[in-house]
Amino acid sequence: MDNVFIVIPGLNEEKHIGSVIRRTKRAGFKEIIFVDDGSKDKSAEIAEKAGASVLTHAVNLGKGAAAKTGCDYALQENADVIVLMDADGQHNPEDIPRLLKALKGKDIVFSYRTLNKEMPFVYRFGNWFINKSTETLFRIRLRDTQCGFRAMTRNAYRKIRWESIDYTMESEMISLSGKHKLKYKEIPIKTIYHDKYKGTSVLDGVKIFLNMVKFRVLR
Repeated sequence: MDNVFIVIPGLNEEKHIGSVIRRTKRAGFKEIIFVDDGSKDKSAEIAEKAGASVLTHAVNLGKGAAAKTGCDYALQENADVIVLMDADGQHNPEDIPRLLKALKGKDIVFSYRTLNKEMPFVYRFGNWFINKSTETLFRIRLRDTQCGFRAMTRNAYRKIRWESIDYTMESEMISLSGKHKLKYKEIPIKTIYHDKYKGTSVLDGVKIFLNMVKFRVLR
């Protein structure tokens, strides 16, 4: 697992992206890809100065599209392992070695956020509902299906390369993991909420559920 690429999709994250990249480099990872998904601020400039390779979407396409752009690039650069993490500082780069350790003998590693008072109630309820739906539809039991902090082998990415362009990508990854019977593991992480109103909305949650049903029916 010498060739590890960290892929960070983001939109208007100039407040956090510099720190995220610097901390990731201090954790020992040099191959960092920031995908600027049509930002209107200085996210791309800050990310480049912090030491990341920057890929840019001229317009906002969505998290799923940005993550796929980064992962495709990592694959072209002969990545053995791809780690997906958010750009807003909610994920600790210091947890990356734990993901990589858990990946040994597995195809993909998911993470789950420990529930605490910092997580808004609507997120806790939404996550619970989607988790139960995922178990019913795809026979994969996870504590937190929507956490975007994940690690996978290059072969796993080839099998689960998603079509979703938005937040639905997390659920599509799981559905494809189930379809291809990938070996998986889930580890706990601590998540920091800088803005409790930012993230998957109720409308996003409804869309995710409906798309999960579509994945199950079509695949």
